[in-house]
Amino acid sequence: MKFLPSQLAYFLQNKTTRRNIRALARFLLVLSLLVITYSVVFHYLMAAEGAEHSWITGFYWTLTVMSTLGFGDITFHSDMGRAFSIIVLFSGIIFLLILLPFTFIQFFYAPWLEARTRSHAPRYLPADSSGHVLLTFSDPVGMSLIEKLRSYQTPYALLVEDLKTALDLHEAGIRVVLGDRDDPETYRKLQIDKAALVVANGSDESNTNIVYTVRELNPDIPVISLADSPNSVDIMALAGSTFTLQLREMLGKALARRTVGGETQANIIGRFDELVIAETPVNGTHLVGMTLGKSRLREMSGVNVVGVWDRGVFQSPRRETAITNSTVLVLAGTEAQLARFDKHVPATASSSPYIIILGGGRVGRHVAAALRERGLDHVIIERNPAEIRDDSPYVLGSAADLGVLQQAGIERATSVVITTQSDDTNIYLTIYCRHLRPDVHIISRTTMDRNISTLHRAGADLVLSYASLGSNAIINYLQHSRIMMLAEGLDILRIPVPSSLQGKTLQESNIRAKTECSVIVLRHNDNTIINPEPKTALLRDMEMLIIGSISSIRNFLGEYNITLSDTFH
Repeated sequence: MKFLPSQLAYFLQNKTTRRNIRALARFLLVLSLLVITYSVVFHYLMAAEGAEHSWITGFYWTLTVMSTLGFGDITFHSDMGRAFSIIVLFSGIIFLLILLPFTFIQFFYAPWLEARTRSHAPRYLPADSSGHVLLTFSDPVGMSLIEKLRSYQTPYALLVEDLKTALDLHEAGIRVVLGDRDDPETYRKLQIDKAALVVANGSDESNTNIVYTVRELNPDIPVISLADSPNSVDIMALAGSTFTLQLREMLGKALARRTVGGETQANIIGRFDELVIAETPVNGTHLVGMTLGKSRLREMSGVNVVGVWDRGVFQSPRRETAITNSTVLVLAGTEAQLARFDKHVPATASSSPYIIILGGGRVGRHVAAALRERGLDHVIIERNPAEIRDDSPYVLGSAADLGVLQQAGIERATSVVITTQSDDTNIYLTIYCRHLRPDVHIISRTTMDRNISTLHRAGADLVLSYASLGSNAIINYLQHSRIMMLAEGLDILRIPVPSSLQGKTLQESNIRAKTECSVIVLRHNDNTIINPEPKTALLRDMEMLIIGSISSIRNFLGEYNITLSDTFH
């Protein structure tokens, strides 16, 4: 009940509501005049039949007849009186049983419920809000970014225009604000002057409008926008975008880097100053069948195995970890060390790599362009002739057609890259290609993070998420090299050595066993140690780089009672 005055105030502020209330009042006035008129006529007709009744009795009779109750204790005996009763009865049915409920619900009750519902959707952020990230759309990139922001205790707010969507997200625990994206007042209510970042993650046209509106209110705030068309990059820059991401191009290049074939086995997925992080599928190499301990990769090349992917499951490396055809190793080292690794573990099928790309849309074309730069033989399967636009070889037809796949050369392919926008289609094609070629290396894209594990179960060796790629890039920009997100759920964190570990060696700290994170770099003054030895001491004023999944990074922060915002300067 304590919210009733505020709900009434909000309800009555609406011009449409006030107009509806006036219409309802006019209807009630007409109904009252009708009841009064019928009551007066009742008295005259009763007097004509020789009966006398009070005015209260007249109103009583009129209302019982109009509401169809008709108790029968007062009745007319003449035809004139009974005809009048019929008129009162039918008008009561129309006015009291049809028009009154409809008018009340349409003009008062429904708007009241809507106003009450709207009052539960937040329309502004508290005045003390600061350092928050503003997201403008609840698309896959936005929802993936929210999960990562929550994991690292970074404040955020999601702007939503649709009331139902806002309430659904609010019920799900998402911090939403209801408002119009093209209204400057909305951003003032979102404390735009104290926000850390604005993410425009809708269509190119909507993003341009958002960027321009935000830039008018705050010339200095960083604004990251997503661009679907290459032509939009310059336009968004003119509107004021600080940084524009072409996710489809990024995704295409990332998929191409992970194909089997070419001169190198290790595919670089990230850099952290002089440290290089790479992934390498080992199917077809001499490493298959060994354990990590027996592979002696560190002794032979200097690289450190900091993680192992096996069909979408990330695990910390252990000496007894088995290397299978589905294993993908995550390596950390310098470029020279990775070159030694490539020499020690030659790239599979390097003499005749052949890649089939399923889907000739923008992502597929970017994959093909990246493969052409590497000089790798490839072909695109596309069923829509309008998508055939560049110089890559094409096979026109459906990738679900065995004849089309055979025409494309499925029997000699070293890798299959699945790039369609539909996750359902990608799962379907993954199952089919895995059945046709149990030994082929399958890489697939996905739009939604939740389908990553499904694609791995379907037979994909590697899966790259459009949503995670975008959210990772935004997080990397936001954290200014404190956190670097690499693949799905794989992060690097730069952090000072916790006080509880100072004076201990890496072996004594037992970080990997406690948190499943790996220390890959130690820095002290101008000295940088990449892949430090277990006996390396952890000194005061030393900085460490650790790598692990989101959950293991969270374990590390919890184990040593660290808050990111309190740690970095």
